[in-house]
Amino acid sequence: MPSSLSPSLTSLGDPIVAVATAPGRGGVGIVRVSGAALAPLAQALVGRTPAPRVATYTGFLDAQGEPIDQGLALYFAAPHSYTGEDVLELQAHGGPVLLQLLLARCLQAAAEADPRTGRPRLPRLRLAQPGEFTQRAFLNGKLDLAQAEAVSDLIDASTEAAVRSAGRSMQGDFSQQVNAQAAALVQMRTLVEATLDFPEEEVEVLQRAGLQARLQAVDDAIARVLGQARQGALLRQGLQVVLAGQPNVGKSSLLNALAGAELAIVTPIPGTTRDRVSETIQVHGVPLHVTDTAGLRELDAAADEVERIGIGRSWGAIEHADAVLFLRDATRLGDPDTQAADAELLARLRAQGAPVLLLLNKVDAWTNGPGLQAQLPPETLPISARTGDGLETLRQRLLQLAGWQPAAETTFMARERHLKALQHARRHVQSALTHSAARVIQLELLAEDLRLAHEALGSITGAFSVDDLLGEIFSRFCIGK
Repeated sequence: MPSSLSPSLTSLGDPIVAVATAPGRGGVGIVRVSGAALAPLAQALVGRTPAPRVATYTGFLDAQGEPIDQGLALYFAAPHSYTGEDVLELQAHGGPVLLQLLLARCLQAAAEADPRTGRPRLPRLRLAQPGEFTQRAFLNGKLDLAQAEAVSDLIDASTEAAVRSAGRSMQGDFSQQVNAQAAALVQMRTLVEATLDFPEEEVEVLQRAGLQARLQAVDDAIARVLGQARQGALLRQGLQVVLAGQPNVGKSSLLNALAGAELAIVTPIPGTTRDRVSETIQVHGVPLHVTDTAGLRELDAAADEVERIGIGRSWGAIEHADAVLFLRDATRLGDPDTQAADAELLARLRAQGAPVLLLLNKVDAWTNGPGLQAQLPPETLPISARTGDGLETLRQRLLQLAGWQPAAETTFMARERHLKALQHARRHVQSALTHSAARVIQLELLAEDLRLAHEALGSITGAFSVDDLLGEIFSRFCIGK
C-alpha cells in the first residue's frame, strides 16, 4: 500500500481539508472540509453555522474577523453528504493564492480554542490525501468500490462516450448487475452447504432445485456483463496504434489526416521524422492513441546517429502497440528493392505479436495500379492520406480490431481488475457446472467453486477487499476528490 495513504486508513476520525478544484486560475474555487462536528469551524470561518443544504452568501473571515473573500458556504450534515460525514464547502473566487489562504485559514481556525469550551475547535484537522474524500464515501457506505472508481474515471474521461459510460457506473448500473449475480450465487451456496449435511440426498435435492439451470443462467449473465465491461475498458484505456513503414511512405501525413491538424512535419526528405509523435483521436467515441514513428530501414555504420536512435524508439513503440498500421507507398510498388524491404519489415512486424493492418498509401498518384494490384495481399486497404480516400474505412477497421460494438448504450466504465475478476468468477461458475453434472457430485469442490466465484464478484464492488487494493485505487485520485 502507498505509505501516503496509510494514515487515512488508520485515523478515519481525523477531519480533512483540501482545495477541491483544479490548480490554476478560474471563476470559482472550492475548499472542502470533511469530518465530525464541523459547526464550530463554520462559526469561525463564516460567523455562523449555515443551514444544512442551503447555499449561504457570506464573507470568509480571517483570524481578526476581516473578510478574506465573499462567496458561498455550503454545509452538509452527516450522514447526508458525499462522504457520509459533516462536509463544509467554501466556494470562493478561483485564484490560487486566495484558495491557499482559505486552506491555511481552515487549518488555523481548527487549532484555535473554541471560546465556549476552551478546546481546539477541530482537533487533528489535516490536509487530505489523494482520493480521501471518495475513500471515506466508500468506507461510510455512500458508494461501493466500482462506483468510487467511476468517480475518478468520470473526471479523467476523454470522450463523450467515456463520460456517459462512467456516469452509468457511478449511478450503480455496473454494480447492480454484479450484485444480482452475487446474490444468485449466495442462494446456491446456501443450498449446497445445506446439502453437505445430508449427502445421501445430494443429487435429488440439487436436481429439484434446478442447480444446473441456475448455474447456467449465472454463467450467461456474467458473460454479458464481461462483454459490456470490455467495451467500458476500451473507452477508458483506448487503443495504442503505431504507424510503421519505410521512410517517406506517408506516415506523418496519415497522422495529420487522422488528427485533422498539422502535428508532424511532412517533407520529401527521408528521415524527417526522428522521434515519436503521438496524438489521441476519437473514432465514434473510442480514444485511439496514434503514434507516428521514424521510417524503418537498415542503416550502415556511417548513418546519422539521431536517425538510428529514432528507429530504435520506433521498434520500442511497436512492441507495446495494440495495433500496427503498416504503410506501403503505391508509387514504389514496382521497385524490387522496395518490395523486398517491405516483405522483410512485414515479417518482423508480425513477429512482434500485435495485429498488423496493411495500408497502401498514395493511391491518388497510383498510375500503374491495376497491373500491380494482384501482387498485394487481399486484406490490403488502399488509402490516400492527401485526399482522405479510404480513411473512414480505416477507422472502421480499427474499431473492429478493438472489438468495439456500435451503439453500446449499456456500456459502463470498467477497469482491468474488473475484467480479471469477472473472468475469474466465470471460470469458477463453469467449474461448478462441471461438478454439478457429474454422476457423483463432489459437494466440497462444488461449494468451493461457488465461494470463489462469489468472492471474485464481491471484489469488484468492495464486498471483499483488502487495504492494499484500496490504497492502490484511491492513491490515483486527484487531491480534493
